[in-house]
Amino acid sequence: MEKNQTVDMLSGLSCPVPITDYKTVLLAHGGGGRLTHQLIEKMFLSQFDNPLLAPLHDGAVFTLGNTTLALSTDGYVVNPLFFPGGDIGELAVNGTVNDLAMCGANPKYLSVGFILEEGLPMEDLWRVVQSMKSAAQRAGVELATGDTKVVDKGKGDRMFVTTTGIGVIPPGRTINPRNARPGDNIIVNGPIAVHGIAIMSVREGLEFETAIASDTAPLNGLVDAMFGAGELHVLRDPTRGGVASALNEIAGSAGVGIFITEEAIPLTDDVRGACEILGLDPLYVANEGKLLAFVPPDSTSAVLDAMHRHPLGRDAVVIGSVVQDHPRVVVMKTGIGGTRVVDMLSGEQLPRIC
Repeated sequence: MEKNQTVDMLSGLSCPVPITDYKTVLLAHGGGGRLTHQLIEKMFLSQFDNPLLAPLHDGAVFTLGNTTLALSTDGYVVNPLFFPGGDIGELAVNGTVNDLAMCGANPKYLSVGFILEEGLPMEDLWRVVQSMKSAAQRAGVELATGDTKVVDKGKGDRMFVTTTGIGVIPPGRTINPRNARPGDNIIVNGPIAVHGIAIMSVREGLEFETAIASDTAPLNGLVDAMFGAGELHVLRDPTRGGVASALNEIAGSAGVGIFITEEAIPLTDDVRGACEILGLDPLYVANEGKLLAFVPPDSTSAVLDAMHRHPLGRDAVVIGSVVQDHPRVVVMKTGIGGTRVVDMLSGEQLPRIC
């Protein structure tokens, strides 16, 4: 047998290309799961790694003179543009405000970029602009600058929005995913998986006894109340990839183990039923008005009390804690009394969710 024939035969028997070496970008690369992290590490961190980027926080934290600032940027490609409880414009403002708040910052200014597809109804654009205006007023931020581009019909999907925000971090606030410590209690401010199911109910035409509306909301006011009550180590809004991905990211950054209890995780009956119908795990479904807080034991009671007095924290509960065991791994006690590892998915169960 000739050498070339041998090579051809062996190549035909070779394993499939590993998930880290895909030749093209997949939808799953934008899902917030394992493929997203691999894309960031191999494509972006390898070229742009620096002390500001390395923590992979919700934003970059840096000091200019005597002022500590947070800077965050995000793109929004949600489909559909309008959904129960919000739209792409409100989502874009709230999302960037929340990313800044998760750094401990008071959001101040936003920059907005619009990519519009030829043929987009002006009425739809006006609705989005008005929604962004209202969301910015609620969050106490100003739109300071922006940009608009139009692409040929068929070259976009009606509208994409990118927002960048800057905020000021008050003295004494040091929030970083690497700050999680054994003994910290993990708090979520209310029922999870609401936003993702609200989007999917529209896509699939699902009807429930009560409408499931997105939980999109600006969390900076709630965060201020929490800081006023006690010490906080880590804040994270579990958007793409849901609670499970956010907890895995924090466990990996801090090198700690995380233990959560399934029965403690708040979930509405409608969302639970929708997840069962669609075959989705609510731990991996996106949220847009929820946060995870890692709080030391001696501050937990006071922080919870402050959250319960705020409209966006009335249903706040402790869902688990940071442990020394199984470092970098998230483990959950199930409803039937067993335990399972809560790993990070390769992609996301619901694409185009934010």
